[in-house]
Amino acid sequence: MTEVAGWTEQVRERVLDWIADDPDPVTREELSDLLDAADRPDADGAAAAADLVDRFGPVLAFGTAGLRGRLGGGPHRMNLAVVVRAAAAITEWLLDGAGSDPAARREVSARGVVIGFDARHRSAEFAEVSAEVFAAAGVRALVLPGPLPTPVTAFAVRHLGAAAGVMVTASHNPAVDNGYKVYDGSGRQIVAPDDARIASAMADVVRATAVPRTGPDDPDLVRLGDDVIAAYVDAAVGLVGPSALGGVMVAHTAMHGVGTAVFARVADAAGLHGLVEVADQAQPDPAFPTLAFPNPEEPGALDHGLALAASSGAQVLLANDPDADRLGVAVPDPALGVSTSSTGWRALRGDEIGVILADHLLRTDRIGPDAVLATTIVSSTLLGKIAAAAGVPYVETLTGFKWVSRAPGPGQRLGFGYEEALGFCVGDLVGDKDGITAGLLFAEVVAVLAAQGRTVLDVLDDLARRHGLHATGQRSVRFEGGLGAMTEVMAGFRADPPTEVAGRAVLSIVDLLHGDEARHLPPSDVLVLHLERARVIVRPSGTEPKLKAYVEVVEPVADESGGLVAARARGSAATSDVLTRFVSESLSVHP
Repeated sequence: MTEVAGWTEQVRERVLDWIADDPDPVTREELSDLLDAADRPDADGAAAAADLVDRFGPVLAFGTAGLRGRLGGGPHRMNLAVVVRAAAAITEWLLDGAGSDPAARREVSARGVVIGFDARHRSAEFAEVSAEVFAAAGVRALVLPGPLPTPVTAFAVRHLGAAAGVMVTASHNPAVDNGYKVYDGSGRQIVAPDDARIASAMADVVRATAVPRTGPDDPDLVRLGDDVIAAYVDAAVGLVGPSALGGVMVAHTAMHGVGTAVFARVADAAGLHGLVEVADQAQPDPAFPTLAFPNPEEPGALDHGLALAASSGAQVLLANDPDADRLGVAVPDPALGVSTSSTGWRALRGDEIGVILADHLLRTDRIGPDAVLATTIVSSTLLGKIAAAAGVPYVETLTGFKWVSRAPGPGQRLGFGYEEALGFCVGDLVGDKDGITAGLLFAEVVAVLAAQGRTVLDVLDDLARRHGLHATGQRSVRFEGGLGAMTEVMAGFRADPPTEVAGRAVLSIVDLLHGDEARHLPPSDVLVLHLERARVIVRPSGTEPKLKAYVEVVEPVADESGGLVAARARGSAATSDVLTRFVSESLSVHP
């Protein structure tokens, strides 16, 4: 047998057992070829054995957004066998949740599960197989009509009164990935203990081939029509003011995803007729051929969009990720040069987009008396100050929109929520982040400001003068040793935390390992270091052996001429210094 760490006869037996139960001939052949190669006493054999060890390590687990991983055979990959188990587990979770009352179980079954999918490799197939599993169990499978944005699926769950929803997508991950996002009956992403119950039910599925699947003519397999999309479009248009978008020119890219058609439809219905699309990124393409990484946050991801925006005379570039639940924005910046060159454009950070949208909603009186503003603990603290000045309730949550969407308390609703990783939710139309409606609202902001002779950069300047310059940054540090190493690293910080960072004394430390009852925060492996006019937050990634550090520095803005420029320069330098020093000094203490 090839000598590779972890490659044992037991692993070989697991591979053979999986192949015997794999309902997909493609991944059966893939695993069989790897197994044959692993017997060769050469570098290729070692590589095949190592690949199998990885595929048959820990099972693909529910993370922040359900299942997500590389496509391929094995329990640590996204494939048909995993999808069948997930659909069977969701069925059990729904029916068990209804209890033993036959009427309650019939009601859940009749409400059914909305199934959406994007245009990634195998998304449509995974959605169809899921529908077959649900329908075979007597649970109505409500399949959306083709590849669509994730927010349409989340909307459809509420709109149709479904018991749950599934979205087959890997969002902004690389082309080799796919995923399985699960919503409860409120149209929000599942949280504990539901995620653990589904994971447990998945583990209880002994044989994927034994899970019943129905045929395409089953009456419980329902093909939804355009009326669901039309309802979403109508509701989205209601979020902007009438005739506000007539004079704005917008460049848009869907990054080879599914956002083009729906965004164009929403824009047209709202009166936004000055819309140009990045032609070579407009059509869905699961290979993402023009992008190294299909995430608006990544360096270079906006290059094609910026070139079009600069050459077309657009006032703003809006960029959706492949499933259109996130929004990236870039605007002309006179400080960078002429706007007719892509070098004269500036990509806004998620925190900047968030506070611009919140400020606009407040100024146009669209945050009602029962609404709250919400963001995550790793986002800028500026939104909290804006909310306080406006007398609007404000809530901070853990990272992830499954928490942001749950920010309102009894009798409240979400007026606006965002997370710094380009996720935004305008009102309570969708119980998740929505890059389509956020993009439409941002276009309205640009149009309204242009009519006043102002820009969104002017808004950021005004907010800085009023509340201080809030500079933010983040960095990820990868550690060897897998996810388990993160527990040791965080334990080291708790045992021996730094007393100063970059010359700034640590004033207090907040440990969320056991939660924060006063702020209604559940337990999370997060440490918050409060410094002099600064803050550092450390948390391990939930999916990779990375430690993430988030820094915010707040600089006062002097009234004299040049005060804002000076504050911005100080904030930028201080953020970079705190991040660099924290990573090199504090992280090196507990490698």
